[in-house]
Amino acid sequence: MQLFYSKDISKEQLSFVFDKEESKHIIKVLRKQIGDILYVTNGLGYLFKTEITLASDAKCTVRILEKELKNPCNYNLHMAVAPTKMNERFELFLEKATEIGIHQITPIICDNSERKVIKTERFEKIILSAMKQSNQCYLPILNDPITFKNFIKSNTCSINYIAHCEETNKRTFKDVFVKEKAICILIGPEGDFSEKEINSALEKKYIAVSLGNTRLRTETAALVACHTAKLLNQ
Repeated sequence: MQLFYSKDISKEQLSFVFDKEESKHIIKVLRKQIGDILYVTNGLGYLFKTEITLASDAKCTVRILEKELKNPCNYNLHMAVAPTKMNERFELFLEKATEIGIHQITPIICDNSERKVIKTERFEKIILSAMKQSNQCYLPILNDPITFKNFIKSNTCSINYIAHCEETNKRTFKDVFVKEKAICILIGPEGDFSEKEINSALEKKYIAVSLGNTRLRTETAALVACHTAKLLNQ
């Protein structure tokens, strides 16, 4: 199934018109014609089966044949991850985490962060592309970058974890994982969280965890945590 996306399509509609950019892609690039079936999601859980009624590269129009609200996950995963020095590595995390299954992502600026200026427009495109490629109907939320200090002040998840590399008392992530809850996992920059940041998180009742006995890159650690949460909730 090839999946298309528009935030503007809704369950109340009987027909829908794609914007000019998407219309051109559908008709000129994909060479879709009247009568062809398109599957569309609004990123809010709905999957629409539609049929092309007007094959115009400026105004592709479809008739909505069926609509279905997909069941949401039995858990909610929010990952707060420090952007990597090389943008490509953080983009890899965004793409693969979306494919695996994630609900919310927040770039956090830490004491040891080498990248402190983040432009989210490209990140949003990567997440959207990964959602469509993996045939999912829930678009992960990408929050604006925020400092570590402000994030732990404002975070409202039920259960919170911080994964770090310091030789302190930590539990294995899977041993303290709580299923079917709204959880948040903090992953630090290449230089790890500072001691001050770790202590601040612990004071806020974050649970210090280990993701294994090897030292992982930021994007690898984030993907390990994401995949572990997915598996443990199945």
